[in-house]
Order: sequence, then structure tokens, then C-alpha cells
Amino acid sequence: MVQVVAVSLLEARNVSKYFGGLGAVDGVNLEIEGGDIHAIIGPNGAGKTTFVSLLCGRLGVTNGTILFDGQDITPIPAWQRVRLGIAYTFQITSIYPRLSVAENVAIAANGIGRGNTESRIGAILSRVSLAGRSDEIAGRLAYGHQRLLEVAMGLALEPRVLILDEPTQGLSDSEILQFCDLVRDIARDATILLIEHNMQVVMSLAGRITVLERGRVLADGPPEEIRANAAVQTAYLGGGEDA
Repeated sequence: MVQVVAVSLLEARNVSKYFGGLGAVDGVNLEIEGGDIHAIIGPNGAGKTTFVSLLCGRLGVTNGTILFDGQDITPIPAWQRVRLGIAYTFQITSIYPRLSVAENVAIAANGIGRGNTESRIGAILSRVSLAGRSDEIAGRLAYGHQRLLEVAMGLALEPRVLILDEPTQGLSDSEILQFCDLVRDIARDATILLIEHNMQVVMSLAGRITVLERGRVLADGPPEEIRANAAVQTAYLGGGEDA
């Protein structure tokens, strides 16, 4: 019998990023399985945003390899990774404030050469509860609605992996609850990589959590293991803000 080896959807192998002599990311190994909601947490300066910038190609690695569905994408630029199916909402957080909500989504879809039919844009906006605001000027939306628009623009890229960087920052408690429901809905057909400071959100959504500290992996596992990990409690869960 031929043994089938499972391939992670997105994988980092011994990935490092140095700025001068400073190691912002230092030998990180990470595997993200298809269909998961995988969270990355850590204290200030842990290297979270730098690391996901390496995954999506906004930054180049100093050392190491990044694989997507078994393919080495380390030398591939960000725009090509988007076409492969890796979308990072931080790439799209600069909404076009003078354009309508629908026009913002259409521009994102153009980035991968998808058709911008009214029905398709309408379906995306319905998914993020913005269907009734399609004609509104994006810059006039409330902050929480602008965050939803950013997610809609990410969905327009038809991602296989959607990276959400601090998505609940600045949202009210009710908006956070709605956002968590949205993430669960998106996770039905896309893998989610979540960088988030709100631990209630992380523990309620993530099936697996990776904890970074000083650019290295401190712990990795399901929420119950991370919650019980003494080193994580000392480094992060006991106090401090994430960034």
C-alpha cells in the first residue's frame, strides 16, 4: 500500500527575518492545515506581523522556506501569492475612501481578474452584512463597517487562506460578536490565519494557536493546551497588550 503523506496548506520551515543585526523572526516553524482557524498571539514585539508579512510576501525572508500547498513560494512576490490564494487584509486596509462600497470590492476583484458582476459583488457584501450600503461612500462608513469592507475586499480575492491582522481592534462588543460569526462563516470555505490581541476572541474561534515570543515559537497547540501552558501564562496571558 502506498502511504499518502498529508501536506499542510501553508507551511513555514525555519523562517527567519533579520533587520540589520536584529532578528525579528528567528527560526519559526509553523504548519497551517486546510480548513483551520489558526491564531497567532504574542506580546509586544513578538514578531507576529513581521511573520505573516513573510507568509504573504510583503517581506522577503532572510532564511528559510515557505510552502503553499506543497509548492515552494519563497521567491514568489506578494501579488502572485494573492493569485495563488493567499489574501492578507493588511494589504487591503487602505480602502478607497472616495469610492463607493461596491466600487471598493470591484477593485479588489480586478486584482485577480475576476468578473465584477453586480450579483457577485452583492453576494460578497451580503456575506459581510453590507449589502444595504453598497452605494455609500466608503470613507463615510463607521469604523466597524470599514473593517467589514476590508474583509469583503479580501473575500473578493477568492482566498484559500485569509490572513486577518487584528480584525477586532476598535470594534464594540456587539461588533466583535458579529465579527466572530462572520469568521466562522468564512471558515466554511477558506482557511483563516488570525492575528488577534483579544484572547476571548482567540479562544472562541481558533482550533490551534501558535504563541510567538521574541521572534520564536514559544508554544503551539489547541486552545486548552495554550491556556494551561505556564510559559505562555508568564509571557503573555498574565498581562500586557498584543500588537
